[in-house]
Amino acid sequence: MTELDKALTVLRQDMTDAKSQSAFYDLFLNATFYVPILDEAAEVEDNAAQKGEVLPLVIEAEGNDYLMLFDTKERLQEWTQADARYVEVPGYVLAATTMPPLHWALNAGTEYSKQFLPDEIAWLRDVVERCNAAAAKQQG
Repeated sequence: MTELDKALTVLRQDMTDAKSQSAFYDLFLNATFYVPILDEAAEVEDNAAQKGEVLPLVIEAEGNDYLMLFDTKERLQEWTQADARYVEVPGYVLAATTMPPLHWALNAGTEYSKQFLPDEIAWLRDVVERCNAAAAKQQG
């Protein structure tokens, strides 16, 4: 059980508890996630691969597109049942760069899975933007 799992378990006990929400989302934004990428990315355009660009795996389910995220490499490999290609991305970068209508699926296939809806992701993006603005103001 990871720290994020523990925080999610506490949050699920009372979804309205501000302290539990803060603890979970703070851990999420400061964690690094394993995001599976398409093998075809390098084949689609060699120039893109050389520039370090990758195509993340997005799964369609029930009419929604989900970016798959895992907090451990083992969970990613369990889900893919193979040595999947992946990139490591900090949570705050995911929040800052994900645009609607994309959803997130965290730790799919485990008892600690969580779906993030576009409104929730937008709220996290706003939190990151406010933190970045406050940090820039302090430095400037």
